[in-house]
Amino acid sequence: MTSSTASTAQRTTPIATFSLFALDCPDALALARFYSRITGWPVTPQRHADWAELDSGGAGATLAFQQIAEGDFVPPEWPGQVRPQRGHLDFDVPDLDAGEAAVLEIGARKHDVQPAPENFRVFLDPIGHPFCLVKA
Repeated sequence: MTSSTASTAQRTTPIATFSLFALDCPDALALARFYSRITGWPVTPQRHADWAELDSGGAGATLAFQQIAEGDFVPPEWPGQVRPQRGHLDFDVPDLDAGEAAVLEIGARKHDVQPAPENFRVFLDPIGHPFCLVKA
């Protein structure tokens, strides 16, 4: 074992606890409602007009949505590096076909590129953020 492998294998005292992943968007509440439909987590009451969060019910980290000026939002382009994604979300589903039908019904778009459609499928949320449904 090399020294770099040994240092990464050792358990360290955490610096922080992961609490949420925030997505930039032109309408925080609208995108929160979309992801609420996927996760089943309710949207928490908004404390700020430019911020919305989902209540994961104590399941750990949650999702948040930060509103930016509509003209400032440029959706990522995947695959590709002209406007690369900076992250994406994965959601486990027991049945990919049923999951696909459900997310399409609430406004997702299936991406043209599907690297391994028998294991996971790539979609875009209503404003273009990529996310995947993964066979559980």
